Amino acid sequence: MGFRWFTRANALEIGGLTGFALNLDDGRVQVVAEGRRENCHRLLDWLRSDDTPGRVDGVTEIWDTPRGGYEGFEVR
Repeated sequence: MGFRWFTRANALEIGGLTGFALNLDDGRVQVVAEGRRENCHRLLDWLRSDDTPGRVDGVTEIWDTPRGGYEGFEVR
C-alpha cells in the first residue's frame, strides 16, 4: 500500500473530508482536501507527523475557497 492509499484512509478516518491524493510526475504527491477547517488541520498534522508511510520532506499548504465537485476522498 502506498502513500496515497494511506492518505485516503486517514482522510476517511478523520471524516467529513472530500478530495484526492495524486502522484505528480516529479515524485511529489498532491493532496487536495475540502471540509471543515478543523478536519483539514487534522489531515495536515498527520501529513507532517512521523506516522506517514515513506518520507515526507515538506508540506506546503494553500488555503482557498472550496470548489466542491468531489465525491468522497479518492486516490488518483
